[in-house]
Amino acid sequence: MAILEVSELRQHFYINPGLLAKVVSKKKPSVIKAVDGMTFSLEPGEIMGLAGESGCGKSTACLAIAKLREPTSGTILYNGQDISQMSTEELKQYRQQVQLIFQDPYESLNPRFKVFDTVAEPLRALDIGNKQSRRERVLETLSLVGLKPEEYQERYPHQMSGGERQRVGIAAALVLEPKLVIADEPLSMLDVSIRAGILDLIRDLSERMNFTCIYVSHDLSILSNISERLMIMYLGRMMELAPTKEVITDPLHPYAKALISAVAIPDPSYRRPIPDIRGEVSQPIDPPPGCRFQTRCKQVMDVCLSVEPPLKEVKPGHFAACHLY
Repeated sequence: MAILEVSELRQHFYINPGLLAKVVSKKKPSVIKAVDGMTFSLEPGEIMGLAGESGCGKSTACLAIAKLREPTSGTILYNGQDISQMSTEELKQYRQQVQLIFQDPYESLNPRFKVFDTVAEPLRALDIGNKQSRRERVLETLSLVGLKPEEYQERYPHQMSGGERQRVGIAAALVLEPKLVIADEPLSMLDVSIRAGILDLIRDLSERMNFTCIYVSHDLSILSNISERLMIMYLGRMMELAPTKEVITDPLHPYAKALISAVAIPDPSYRRPIPDIRGEVSQPIDPPPGCRFQTRCKQVMDVCLSVEPPLKEVKPGHFAACHLY
């Protein structure tokens, strides 16, 4: 049984026109379709990568799954239960079992909290255990993420490096022993020199603690090292979903092909071909009918301008939303 099933998830934001435009031209509210029809499932213990350009809806989808934002429509099932229908007690359990690792360790930590208080706060908020058991779990979790409790538990965020802060953020997410972890670009604000250590830490902890993970990033080289399946998004729509190795070696959607062709190759003698893509990212406000990628695709057809391509299984386990298939 899948631990998470997302069906036709939509998150739309409405922008009301000014009073003059509303009265004179009778202009209707504009719509930002941040997430538009996302459907996928996650098996227990799986790590799924979520990739796409900035503004494609990755973080918005994660906030909806974590129930930090109410979606416009669609269903999110956790262990077969609709999270929108959960009671107060069930929602408390859901908060414990689904946790977020935030992108920016400089903004996500309370500067007034010491490390011990930051990691212990989720336990206090959900009233888990007593004072002694909480202390034991906090110290154990700090050790798990590679921080010596005796050195770090009394420190404030400003007394640590970016990598150490991110380890504290990971500890705060894992202290509840969650079943599903959503890592929202946890390496993007860190120096390149320490990214590998944090990536190895997340991969190692997912195996040791047996949690399922959605790993969000715009860096395909990172996702190819940590994820088992990979979803490519563009302007709120799923473009491709398949095992990571298949997406990297045999992408089907023109957008996925362009993304992969832009990945840096550590060989100074290699001459990179120009990515097969044109123009700028389309505006997410009131997107045109048809395929979202139509204005940038060199293989665009007449049907792409009017009919939105559904996500369909082109090969076993390999889905793509493109009229070419």
